[in-house]
Amino acid sequence: MGECAKEVTSYWRNNTWLLHHDNAPPHTALLTQRFLTDNNMTVVPHPPYSPNLAPSDFFLFPKLKMKLNGRRFQTEEILAELQAVLNTLRENDFQECFKNWQCRWDRCQASEGDYFEGDAGP
Repeated sequence: MGECAKEVTSYWRNNTWLLHHDNAPPHTALLTQRFLTDNNMTVVPHPPYSPNLAPSDFFLFPKLKMKLNGRRFQTEEILAELQAVLNTLRENDFQECFKNWQCRWDRCQASEGDYFEGDAGP
């Protein structure tokens, strides 16, 4: 088991982490909610209609688009290019993403769930 997996498992067992996911049907399904409750998972609520908090939207997709924009690929080529871009991401990129997520969460709370653009202050 890798170091990351050991750390996640430790957080899971000690219930010292927070789970944030959006309001997609699989996340709000009764079966999912029951599992999270049965396992004493602390879930950070996601305001409805607020994509501002999804790391894939503000962190990952822009990085992929920046590297791949304007090019055409065959299926195998796009998979290799995506993997190459993902391989450039380092631990500090994810740490910065989490800091940005925290700032966005604060802004979202301050705006009472209203939509906002970008990372500028309220």
